[in-house]
Amino acid sequence: QVQLVESGGGLVQAGGSLGLSCAASGGTFRFLAMGWFRQAPGKEREFVAAMNWNGGSTSYTDSVKGRFTISRDNAKNTAYLQMNSLKPEDTAVYYCAAVLWGSSSISLSEYRYWGQGTQVTVSS
Repeated sequence: QVQLVESGGGLVQAGGSLGLSCAASGGTFRFLAMGWFRQAPGKEREFVAAMNWNGGSTSYTDSVKGRFTISRDNAKNTAYLQMNSLKPEDTAVYYCAAVLWGSSSISLSEYRYWGQGTQVTVSS
């Protein structure tokens, strides 16, 4: 059973940057596709970014392209989401998700393992 723990959330002013981390345990990290999703109050959880299991493919939702970067460090069993030029509309709880041998899927249903989430608040 894979466990995921997010960290790095917080409060930042618009235009600032935050880096999120997702530490994985209980599985073979290098075989995991990793995704980041977010959920704002009163809204459904939505896709943000994903990387396939071998790191060769990434996907981003249009609203974060050019601002967010997903990456991974297999030696540290950790995935990252670097968020730059943050906007108030990026405010949400951010979740990392994983699935074995996965693609850089944008679909929530493709991911089997989920973290508990970390709050990101961007003030205007």
